[in-house]
Amino acid sequence: MKTLNWFNRAVALVAVSVFSFASTQSAQAGTPPEGFTALFNEKNLSGWWGLKTEDPVKWKALSADKLAEKKAASLKDIAQHWSVNGEELVNDGHGLYLSTQKNYGDFEFLVDYKTVPKADSGIYLRGIPQVQIWDSTEEAKFNIGANKGSGGLWNNSKGAPGKDPLVLADKPFGQWNSFRIIMVGFIVPPASTPIKAIRPATRVAATDRSNVPAPPTSTTTSTPTPSVNSITLSCHFGVV
Repeated sequence: MKTLNWFNRAVALVAVSVFSFASTQSAQAGTPPEGFTALFNEKNLSGWWGLKTEDPVKWKALSADKLAEKKAASLKDIAQHWSVNGEELVNDGHGLYLSTQKNYGDFEFLVDYKTVPKADSGIYLRGIPQVQIWDSTEEAKFNIGANKGSGGLWNNSKGAPGKDPLVLADKPFGQWNSFRIIMVGFIVPPASTPIKAIRPATRVAATDRSNVPAPPTSTTTSTPTPSVNSITLSCHFGVV
């Protein structure tokens, strides 16, 4: 089975009051930048469990016993499809999404990734919704924005602020791409570095888009993105 190294290093700044990271740097293996905490320990998958695209309200409402059962079952799936290779997380393109055990509110997130042709994945901020990662050369998906590149807020409506990235910055297959994502409240401001440019926008929950106004009004939803939740790495339709 063809595999590809997925995430080189994932780090998150838990306290938004100290956004002092040197913005020209990308995520790197080893010691994280000052003020950041490594989410991946480069040894094992400690601190992670598995989720699919689902409403976080529902699984958070489970009893302690039922939630423990859900997590235990998810780890069996994660063990089949996620692994550690040196300093890198590896996914085989299948299985549940890798989700942090810890929940985050406002944060700055750094991550490096590689992708392959026809892969389609992303990073779920606070569980739902998603910063899109996909194949920007796949012509079959140009009609839904693949040719505009990775980094858009996928669950925002077409034409809404943040739906598409500011620039097409995807690197050729086999090369590392870098995201620097800041989330404060329900706003994802544009990147302040050339690492990735993401439009400012209010997040839209993937589970409910029934109350999304027309652009350019900030997008909202009757089921809002949680104020505190996990960070999730997703993979589907191909190895990423």
